[in-house]
Amino acid sequence: MSFVSEFKSNLPSLQPAQFEAAALALFRFQAEHNPVYRAYLQHLNCVPDAVQNLTNIPFLPIEFFKTHRVVSHDFVPQAIFKSSGTTLQQRSQHLVSDTNFYCRHAQHLFEQVYGPLAGCTVLALLPSYLEQGDSSLVMMVDYFINATGQQEPGFFLQNHQELRDAVKKAKNQGRKIYLFGVTYALLDLAEEVEPGEFYGLTIFETGGMKGRRREMIREELHQLLTQDFGVPHIHSEYGMTELLSQAYSTGQGIFQPSQTLRVLVRDVNDPFTVSALGPASGGVNVIDLANVDSCAFLETKDLGKLHPDGSFEILGRFDNSDIRGCNLLMG
Repeated sequence: MSFVSEFKSNLPSLQPAQFEAAALALFRFQAEHNPVYRAYLQHLNCVPDAVQNLTNIPFLPIEFFKTHRVVSHDFVPQAIFKSSGTTLQQRSQHLVSDTNFYCRHAQHLFEQVYGPLAGCTVLALLPSYLEQGDSSLVMMVDYFINATGQQEPGFFLQNHQELRDAVKKAKNQGRKIYLFGVTYALLDLAEEVEPGEFYGLTIFETGGMKGRRREMIREELHQLLTQDFGVPHIHSEYGMTELLSQAYSTGQGIFQPSQTLRVLVRDVNDPFTVSALGPASGGVNVIDLANVDSCAFLETKDLGKLHPDGSFEILGRFDNSDIRGCNLLMG
């Protein structure tokens, strides 16, 4: 069995105490076999064998996914996920060797937080993602819909009444309902629903006004949505095109690291000063052990706060970064 296949097969049973050893093993593999990452490490004069802990690992700037083919071995991609963006922006591209691995892994992480999808109903109000195409979120949600066993369609564009009818039907059947929605579309929907109509739903706000509405801070946005939908919390997912793992927030914008994802923070003035322990604030670095085929160690353009228990918040983005709503599913 190759390193790649064996590493992937071990991920579902990975224990927290094993994370660092697994990350270091994957680092050494990618330092040798990923041409882009290898060249970056050589530019930094990094000797992989000298790296002994997570904070010493150099993180690849995420912009490389826009300009290079970031892969750790040769394969014919089953999908190429692309980030959101305007026609003037260059979209990141993440080559995926095995979409079934991605989908099963995403379901595993989701069910660790929310329980089995079977017998539930998943609905999605994601017009922007559907229109642009090549979305990792759309593939994930579509897989979730199929995993529930529901007979009704799950995706909706502007047809809010059909979505409301689907909610009513699922509630009458006693099914647990998950609704994934892009921000501006959820705000539009919230203005139409009746009091109590969406009570009991778990609603995921996926970020992004797409120029349709004024930007607002998370606290204001979630206050509006919780009030109009009649739910106690708005849930969120932290994920992006360049990652195959997700982390979830069940409210208050606090994300819990998932089994295969860990966040570190770097000094905003010195990107090579990295902390794995909170409390600390700065630029967000992500280790995603599911990124076996690409690069697992990414320096993102997000600003965040790391808490002592490993949970984290996303505070915003660096000023010089692209405005991307599809990949940051903010809480």
